[in-house]
Amino acid sequence: MNVAKLIDHTALKANTTEADIKKLIAEAKEYGFFSVCINPTWIKLAAEELKDSDVKVCTVIGFPLGANASAVKAFETTQAIADGADEVDMVINVGALKSGQYDVVLNDIKAVVDAAAGKALVKVIIETALLTDEEKVKVSELAVEAGADFVKTSTGFSTGGATAADVKLMKDTVGDNAQVKASGGIHSLADVEAMVEAGATRIGASAGIAIVSGVQSEQSGY
Repeated sequence: MNVAKLIDHTALKANTTEADIKKLIAEAKEYGFFSVCINPTWIKLAAEELKDSDVKVCTVIGFPLGANASAVKAFETTQAIADGADEVDMVINVGALKSGQYDVVLNDIKAVVDAAAGKALVKVIIETALLTDEEKVKVSELAVEAGADFVKTSTGFSTGGATAADVKLMKDTVGDNAQVKASGGIHSLADVEAMVEAGATRIGASAGIAIVSGVQSEQSGY
């Protein structure tokens, strides 16, 4: 298993600087990570720095709360792709899901999928820590119905991150219709192996170097 190629090397904190992003990009090139996952303001920089490499540019949409209007998420997606993003990780409308407003959630996801229109891969962050198992299943089904490529566990900014149990539940739900990305709290190779065993095919982590080096990261969060 090429662990590095599973990892979206991530820096999403509000105080991330240009120097931090350039360091992230250099690390992604050196270690061969699948992508860098960054806030939209850094997409142009990353796309330019990575244009001669096979490292993808991943960004986040409606992040981290998911409470933006769907039209805003769609515009953000269009702009992100224009700036050079290859993949977009969008946060669902958690409040609508928990209110049973499934059409709202479906159309919200579809707004991003339609905006991406085959130009960028779409991952749907469902924020598992805030959901019941029934809600996790329902929103995973909605993501598939909307045409998303992945369901993703977490933003890394809520009350908890990925668990192997959630990854398995999500994978059992989507089957071959979508892939699963595990993110939030993944800090070691053992963590990655557990997520892959449960069904994940992509890992979001800021501890990518520690993971591929077989070291337990001491950092918290993403």
